[in-house]
Amino acid sequence: MQVTTSKYVTIALHVLVWGAVLVLPYTFSSPENHYVHVGSFRCNFFTLTNIIHIGLFYFNAYYLYSKLFNSRFWWLYVVSVALLILVIYNLKVLILNASFPLLAASQDFFGFTFFPIVVFFVISTVYRLILDKINSEREQLAMELKFLRSQVNPHFLFNVLNNLVSMARHRSEKLEPSLIKLSGLMRYMLFESEVKKIPVQVELEYLTNYINLQELRFDQDVVIQTNFNYDSTAYSIEPMLLIPFVENAFKHGITVLEKPVIKLDLFVKDDSLHFKVMNKFEKGNLSKDMNSGIGLSNVKSRLNLLYAKRHQLSIKKREGIFEVDLRIKLR
Repeated sequence: MQVTTSKYVTIALHVLVWGAVLVLPYTFSSPENHYVHVGSFRCNFFTLTNIIHIGLFYFNAYYLYSKLFNSRFWWLYVVSVALLILVIYNLKVLILNASFPLLAASQDFFGFTFFPIVVFFVISTVYRLILDKINSEREQLAMELKFLRSQVNPHFLFNVLNNLVSMARHRSEKLEPSLIKLSGLMRYMLFESEVKKIPVQVELEYLTNYINLQELRFDQDVVIQTNFNYDSTAYSIEPMLLIPFVENAFKHGITVLEKPVIKLDLFVKDDSLHFKVMNKFEKGNLSKDMNSGIGLSNVKSRLNLLYAKRHQLSIKKREGIFEVDLRIKLR
């Protein structure tokens, strides 16, 4: 959805800019000898030639530069540009002599026929360079996100398998339902996590399955309180973005505490997702990776990449309570 919207915004911006370029001569060029009547249509020389300049702009930006400049035959690009400028210059001269004889007699003849071609060519090349830089940054961002996602799965799987090993050692009857839950989580990680965005509802189901898996492991030993108030499919989110916070709560909230408590709240309001995780921890026994481990460090990086100016993340430790408060603007 965001990609489509960005595409339409870009098209609208191009139309607006070129519309202004085409209308500009009618605003600042008033002498009648700058115009010619084609039937009932009055055509300005500068507007007519600007249409040619626009063609030059896109032909250079999307064909010549991209096809020839970065190849080993770069010299073909130089030759092609020289020929293109020469052809357009002669075409403008032909139009000028044929339809605008009074304007052709102007002393500034060469100035308004040749130099605008060079200006449009330079702007076209700069535009292409900027476009390439943006595309390169997007590709780098995609690669970085792919790497971060690849970190999430092994880290999560390592923790879950440790839980299952513990069940197997104690010959727990909960091992089989736990494996079934794990298979559901694995399907999510293999298929859903590869897409760019998923419905918030799907991510919530994943969180619920993970919590159920932990409930099977700890039974009544841990108090798990959840309040998920979301039943819409209208919003989407980066997959596996919320699970590291929940993982962290279980990892550090059930260590040596007599009555471990984990609270999870999630709701969406006014296009914003609010996710809150709270767990108790033993004072003086809070390990370093609670703030900087793979899980939280990973999700912080992903949030900065995907929701740079659209999220607020607060992590607090107070009076034996570790609290994560995340707010994401979904639209």
